[in-house]
Amino acid sequence: MQVDGYSLNAQRDKLHKYAEYQGMQIIEEFTDEGRSGKNVVGRLAFQEMLSKIKSGEDNVSYVLVFKLSRFGRNAADVLNSLQLMQDNGVNLICVEDNIDSSKDSGKLMISVLSAVAEIERENILVQTMEGRKQKARQGEWNGGFAPFGYQLIDKKLIVDEKEAEIVRLIFDKFTTTTMGINAVASYLNQHGYRKAKRQNNKLETFAASFIKGVLDNPVYAGKIAYGRRKSEKKAGTRGEYHTVKQDDYMLSEGVHDAIITADTWEAAQRKRKQNGTANPKTHSLEHEHILSSILRCPVCGSPMYGNVNRKKNKNGEYYRDYFYYACKHRRFNDGITCHYKKQWGQDVIDTAVEQFISQLTKNPKFKSALDKKISSETDASELEKEIEILEKKRKQLVGAKSHLWQRMSDLDIDDNFYTQKYADMEEQLNKFYAEIESVDSNIEMLRQRIINAQQDKLSSESVYRILEHFDKFYDKFTDREKKQFMGAFIERIDIFPERQENGRILKSIKFKFPVWYGDKSYVDFCWNEKSPVECVVLMSRKDE
Repeated sequence: MQVDGYSLNAQRDKLHKYAEYQGMQIIEEFTDEGRSGKNVVGRLAFQEMLSKIKSGEDNVSYVLVFKLSRFGRNAADVLNSLQLMQDNGVNLICVEDNIDSSKDSGKLMISVLSAVAEIERENILVQTMEGRKQKARQGEWNGGFAPFGYQLIDKKLIVDEKEAEIVRLIFDKFTTTTMGINAVASYLNQHGYRKAKRQNNKLETFAASFIKGVLDNPVYAGKIAYGRRKSEKKAGTRGEYHTVKQDDYMLSEGVHDAIITADTWEAAQRKRKQNGTANPKTHSLEHEHILSSILRCPVCGSPMYGNVNRKKNKNGEYYRDYFYYACKHRRFNDGITCHYKKQWGQDVIDTAVEQFISQLTKNPKFKSALDKKISSETDASELEKEIEILEKKRKQLVGAKSHLWQRMSDLDIDDNFYTQKYADMEEQLNKFYAEIESVDSNIEMLRQRIINAQQDKLSSESVYRILEHFDKFYDKFTDREKKQFMGAFIERIDIFPERQENGRILKSIKFKFPVWYGDKSYVDFCWNEKSPVECVVLMSRKDE
């Protein structure tokens, strides 16, 4: 480490010559190579020296340092350490600064210079960070991995069209449909979309945390953010910091190409804000849209949502709610918007489904099919082992990140390469954050798979108990209980665009496990458009 052009060997040589000239005997040398004098934390050799002085070992009279900044750059640490030394009859001599603490003037100079050194250190740090901030103001990428959808070429963000297509799809599904973050992740996974494994990305499939990160990152709208995370001092500690996400941060126009429009970005942020705030009901408090998301649009095939038309009298006073299912008018892949605008009364659709289930449960073979489904066991042991491995990896990453953060804190500002070393370490720190986030996504996905498997098992058992006495129990359920039941039993319901001549509305129902109707077992059950008689049913289980 160099100080004003002096290497460690040069510093050591000058201290030896000073001791020889003064007739002093050097007892021991202490060197914290590569450590800053910012504080005593992490300076093991310095702490060992103080411990030996306190114990009276070697009966020393002076501690020689090249400059005061080598002893410390934190005024409180300098004065506390000096007080401990003097309490044990040991004084400090700063050779280059010509300071001797045994003299009154020397102690005064130490107090002043240590305070100046601390201020100087803070100023250099501020200047270093200001340089990075200025780079962000100019719209340039400030280090770390390139975000998904971009490649980093010559320190510039270049759009990766293959990944950018997925980014656009994420924003489109989130802003133009009723899909939430989890639903968008499921959509991508179910439709075969995969992420390339590169840099911090170790997972091919999409997790909700990844979708959230994409939706919240302004880089996709052509912006560069600075200060989204800030290092803040831990209260009640000296020299200990932690990283805190910031709500208020700098946003600049980037020099890179945007993947989405500003309007799309704003729409995503509005929905993110709305989804984070629940709107309390004021009327029909017990009502639930029982088949919402299970019922599918007959034109675009997307989930239909439940809505309400609130009726008022001539005086503008509320008197009843009319509930209906409708399509969200989603856009197809070719950009055309779904044109299906019919609103189906919820009581009409709900009743049709209830009547068909009642018909199913009266079949004597229905019970045996349910018994077979319920008897299957849920084995999550392999998933638990995967989580255990990932949690161990996360612990290692967090430890490495903390160690790197300490090394950054201990960098010596007097080092000629301080700025470059700090930037390199900060880039590595960003990699740790990204890799930890990736591991967290994997753990989250595995835990959700375990929960889903367990819920599927429990749901099946609950469904069996209900179906066994469907006609007796179902009418006594609240709307919320009915919704939970339907969600556990049915995966999808398709309807005809219009009511058929024979009065039929339901086109097909896909169950979550095989059901018996007549002499056969079915997963998908469909009706012929012209006849009330059931048509050939798809996906009969091989093991039945």
